[in-house]
Amino acid sequence: MAILNLFKNRRADEKAERASFGALLDGYSIEVMPRTAAKIDNFREFLPAGMRVYIAHIDGTPIEDMVATAKRLTEDGYAVMPHVPARLIRDKATLEDWISRYVNDAGVTQALLLAGGLNVPRGDLESSLQLLETGLFGRYGFKRLHIAGHPEGNRDIDKDGTTRLVDRALKFKQAYSENSDAEMAIVTQFAFDAGSITRWVERIADAGVTLPIHLGVAGPTKLQTLIKFAISCGIGPSLSVLQRRAMDLSKLLVPYEPDEFLTEIANYKATHPQSLIDEIHVFPLGGIRASADWVNERVLKGKVASQ
Repeated sequence: MAILNLFKNRRADEKAERASFGALLDGYSIEVMPRTAAKIDNFREFLPAGMRVYIAHIDGTPIEDMVATAKRLTEDGYAVMPHVPARLIRDKATLEDWISRYVNDAGVTQALLLAGGLNVPRGDLESSLQLLETGLFGRYGFKRLHIAGHPEGNRDIDKDGTTRLVDRALKFKQAYSENSDAEMAIVTQFAFDAGSITRWVERIADAGVTLPIHLGVAGPTKLQTLIKFAISCGIGPSLSVLQRRAMDLSKLLVPYEPDEFLTEIANYKATHPQSLIDEIHVFPLGGIRASADWVNERVLKGKVASQ
């Protein structure tokens, strides 16, 4: 009888874990680039209706392609959020031109404000804080503005390896949000070390940040691809997680899937219900359809487990 009860308890725990895991992923967001969007005939075949879809603005992508992709996704019924990278924008006039195109041509009222990946800005703007300070997003009626979060720091900003400047910028943006009509949230870079994420979440909360966090997660892909992106994006503690995985030949030969990482995050959320972690944002490094199918399957399993 004791063994039977132990088995039943274990099954109940596993069911609860699946439900918690699925609930964490439910309502996720994802991103796409114009050149990859052009290869997809119908997003509605695999992206849930009404979900938030970010459009990554990579250096060299014409604004016309960004706006056309935004218009298409808006017409498909998605909440479209293009990246606005400050360092790609020559001046305030160019920024206003981009914003007016998004609003008037594509019906967009959301944006992710970023510094951008360039080491040297193309013009007068170099930070997301400067984008906010122009006041243009408020003037054009943007209802939602997201900003970047860096749980493991950002060497492009804090070259000394600390988090001093990114922390200070986050406090400024928190203050801005308190005087803005737009809903704001923090979208983080993807990571693989749950401990570094939860420590950062608690640290910024203790510093007075109340903005909800949309936690970045890498979708399923080859381990070699992940390591390449992790190095280029300056991932810190998470890179060591991938390196340890690469030493395990049994894991090296199969695609990476973020189940273990997200299970840790879901368990943390279950024991810290007031945590700032609010949603999951998926970086589809292995392809948008593969990532969406992976998430959708786990959301469905979670819903079944919760019944």
